[in-house]
Amino acid sequence: MKKITLVFFALLSAITFQSRADEGMWLPLFIQRLNYVDMQKEGLHLTADEIYSINHSSLKDAIIMFGGGCTGEIVSPNGLIFTNHHCGYGSIQSHSTVDHDYLSNGFWATRYEEELPTPGLTARFLVSIQDVTAAALAGVKDNMTDSERIGKIKDNTKKIEFSNTKGTQYDARTVSFFNGNEYYLFLYEIYKDVRLVGAPPSSIGKFGADTDNWMWPRHTGDFSVFRVYTNRENKPAEYAADNIPMQSKQFLPVSIKEKKIGDFEMIMGYPGSTDRYATSYTIKWALEKNNPMVVKIRTKKLDILRADMAADAEVRIKYASKYAGSANYWKFFIGQNKGLKRLGVFDRKRELEEQFVKWLNGEKERSIKYRDALYYISSAYETINKYEAAVRYNSEAIVRGCEIIAFSRNFNKLADELAKPEPNPQLVKTYTGQASEASEQYFKNYNEATDIKMFAAMLQLYYDDVPKQMQPAFLETIHKKYKGNFEAYANKVFSKTIFSDKTKVDLFLSNPQLKTLQKDPAWPLQKAFAANSAIIDSLVKPSNELLAKGRRLFVKGLREMQSDKSFYPDANSTMRVTYGKVLDYSPADAVDFNYVTTLDGLMAKEDPSNWEFVVPEKLKQLYKDKDYGRYGENGKMVVAFLTNNDITGGNSGSPVLNGNGELTGLAFDGNWEAMSGNYAFEPQLQRTICVDIRYVLFIIEKYAGATNLIKELDIRN
Repeated sequence: MKKITLVFFALLSAITFQSRADEGMWLPLFIQRLNYVDMQKEGLHLTADEIYSINHSSLKDAIIMFGGGCTGEIVSPNGLIFTNHHCGYGSIQSHSTVDHDYLSNGFWATRYEEELPTPGLTARFLVSIQDVTAAALAGVKDNMTDSERIGKIKDNTKKIEFSNTKGTQYDARTVSFFNGNEYYLFLYEIYKDVRLVGAPPSSIGKFGADTDNWMWPRHTGDFSVFRVYTNRENKPAEYAADNIPMQSKQFLPVSIKEKKIGDFEMIMGYPGSTDRYATSYTIKWALEKNNPMVVKIRTKKLDILRADMAADAEVRIKYASKYAGSANYWKFFIGQNKGLKRLGVFDRKRELEEQFVKWLNGEKERSIKYRDALYYISSAYETINKYEAAVRYNSEAIVRGCEIIAFSRNFNKLADELAKPEPNPQLVKTYTGQASEASEQYFKNYNEATDIKMFAAMLQLYYDDVPKQMQPAFLETIHKKYKGNFEAYANKVFSKTIFSDKTKVDLFLSNPQLKTLQKDPAWPLQKAFAANSAIIDSLVKPSNELLAKGRRLFVKGLREMQSDKSFYPDANSTMRVTYGKVLDYSPADAVDFNYVTTLDGLMAKEDPSNWEFVVPEKLKQLYKDKDYGRYGENGKMVVAFLTNNDITGGNSGSPVLNGNGELTGLAFDGNWEAMSGNYAFEPQLQRTICVDIRYVLFIIEKYAGATNLIKELDIRN
């Protein structure tokens, strides 16, 4: 990668430019080159090598990708993990029953033997990062079609990954940066035996729930505790009863020092996705198409789930994780649209595009090279917007809404094999086994009565909102036959389908027959939606490829236009470092928010009649007695604090670190006023909401009495 001078690129500023230490999600590989001097000035006391090194242990070795979409950190010599409660929520839910309701009551293991194995949960450790742009783009030519280009890069990256993992236990991912202009190889070591160690009750870990989500002031104790287990050689291994706690290569010490405005804070983690180099066409798509559709569909889904969960404790536990996952980005998209409009992001993107065009017109050679970038993007969105309802409603209402439709797709391979004149017995056995495994997971968190309501509501939404010419013909047949009554159709389907009853599914799998599937009323429906989706995808695919080409050219041109500035790459679930400081903010005229919240504020929000704001009796007693131990501050118990670090989804659970690399808190949310942050960083408004590590330790020690965990930690004053 060519050397780039140490200046930040303010994407949306067409006239002036300011260097900001709090903007940017930076690759740790380039800290020494791009960020280290500024980080030292802000308060970093570590060397760049102590943050990221492939030659010896460094901070990166204590940071994990937790599961598939969060961050966690190793905090003890024995593989102990801290992450967010909402990151561990699905695992906590998977261990919960009406009799052992860990969601409501919390869970704490006092010894290793009590820690709960959690199948499917992984801890991914970064081994190294390598720039492989030249190898990934070898043989790629300008006159290639996009399909040819994609195919060539895919072949190249397969070779890169194979050559770097052959004979090792590592997993490799080659990832695109700057919209396909650069490629980096990430090597990982994946640990598959991760066990639940501790979690506060949801009245602490989800305090405020949907109402407070994305909001400040915040009083949520959003943390949970897990542990990595290994084989006897301290290597990754599948779960086994004789596995042992990991001997950590690196772990984070914990600081309980008081925080002050201006304190340096660094966050390391795995931010999921940003689109800071998006054009105005993307902003318009988000504002007018994607976001309103997702919000409308999820509003209906959440209404149904909320009613059924409130009426039945078993349903509440089964659907807790599904509800939380859907609600999180339902509210996010509401806030994002408000933020995009309020902050004028569309107009600012347009201004940058006008500057880009003016720059192109200044020289013939670059005009020829980049002149089609914005044209490709605008042309692509004409088609994408045309079919967006069909794409979005299929994804949100059908695949993620009608559970029996999504579940029945697990039987497609089995059905295809059974349809052959001479089915392969071994393949039938394999596909039957796969369907059986899917069934075990599916029915554990399934309620037929809820799915019937959801099925009818989602089909109605799809029928009403998707243009008729983009719907499967089978849906119109159903509509006519049942005179528009999708509830009646739902009742008919569920009275005969096997896919809503585990006993029926088990019976089918014991002797699978194709005719059973063909006669099932849910089967032709899922096939019709799948076939229709394939048609829509084929119509949209050329535009998606054109969009990718336009974005690649646009970003390449921007970097050439601003050749004296450093560009940070968009988030893409790879490890990043962001740095800033503890800071308050003023979101509106005469509105000033402090940088910390305390237990006083939590108690002021208490509402025993509202499940979101119930306070456990023991916590109330600790508050009354001011029994905060060494974690209190001047008679107060700090709960959460703010920084101006640049984060996004995927950073949940990320460690917030002081200048000495000591853990001061866990990042868990952003603030409502800056929900446009995936498209544009707002320095005056954008804040990271963090649970204070002192509150975490207070809950573990004083509330839960889990002193065994406290003893594992390196706690520093």
